[in-house]
Amino acid sequence: MKNSRRHFLQKLTGTALAMTVIPHLGLAKASGIPDEQPYNGPILRVAIMGLGSYGSRVAEAMQACKKAKLVGVISGTPSKIKDWQAKYSIPEKNCYNYENFDKIKDNPDIDAVYVITPNALHHDQTIRVAKAGKHVICEKPMALNAKEGQEMIDACNNANVKLLVGYRMHFEPHTLEVIRMREAGDFGKVRFFQGLCGFRIGDPGQWRLNKELAGGGSLMDIGIYAVNGARYMVGEEPIWVTAQETKTDTGKFKPGVDETIQFQFGFPGGALASCLSTYNMNHLDKFFLNGDKGFAEMQPSTGYGPIKGRTHKGELNQPVVVHQTVQMEEMSDIILNGKQPLVPVDGQEGLRDLKILDAIYQAVKSGKKIDL
Repeated sequence: MKNSRRHFLQKLTGTALAMTVIPHLGLAKASGIPDEQPYNGPILRVAIMGLGSYGSRVAEAMQACKKAKLVGVISGTPSKIKDWQAKYSIPEKNCYNYENFDKIKDNPDIDAVYVITPNALHHDQTIRVAKAGKHVICEKPMALNAKEGQEMIDACNNANVKLLVGYRMHFEPHTLEVIRMREAGDFGKVRFFQGLCGFRIGDPGQWRLNKELAGGGSLMDIGIYAVNGARYMVGEEPIWVTAQETKTDTGKFKPGVDETIQFQFGFPGGALASCLSTYNMNHLDKFFLNGDKGFAEMQPSTGYGPIKGRTHKGELNQPVVVHQTVQMEEMSDIILNGKQPLVPVDGQEGLRDLKILDAIYQAVKSGKKIDL
């Protein structure tokens, strides 16, 4: 997992590590979460599947949660399971590997499984978790394509369990403030969105550069932030897409693994989007929204924090939060209490992105504009 996007973004935003260890009291004040009396409501009991760098980040962030608790692990690496057991006081009966985790069906201590494994594994693992009767939180992209995504949704519906996708930005305060301003008409008619997502990827042997595991390249890893961001920033669903691919290193970026893709959207209200996803340029983490009356600019726009932004009205000064802590608190409310978030994080939301990713790859291959 070294030299991954997540490793890079951690270095890019130097306060990220410090933020993950903010005590609960400090988090409450920093995030704007009311510093209330001890929480007495239902708690979502979560097992994390995939104990790599991001799984570790989520586990650390969950230590500050009131409404969600880490209670189990699923991993193919016995030594990692032992380490997590010791660190997080996880009982042996809540520890599983990839061969036997179907047995969580008989474990009443686990409510949900957070799938944090390579992209190609999400489909089968999510369906297995659903068949075991547990709710699923799946990292993005939800699957390799829309067909897989629909099968995951169907499996969860059939099992009567919820399927959520790890869209942490949908709960991030600066992001939500820009969405609030747009909905209030502060920007006027939205005309243009730009999303830039990129870094120079390292280790050529990592799974993110393996077509079989990643399903693609930079677009599947970080380009999805611009795809998803264009939708929630503009507030509409795109109706067409065009795209172009550039590849300068065919040794590192094998067939089917994209190095750089530029893609464009058209929206029903007339807005246009121009986005870049790359594994070959550093310091690209920026969203820009332009309307008749004003603008919003966010940079960093999707890193682990702190997110920074400004609009025509001045700097955005929303609370700085640990994204994964707030995400898991909110997801607990969604699963256990039926809360409806401002921006959806359900399987249908994940499917919308997958349909667009499919269309981008189709546009690259055909050279034509693809209607959505």
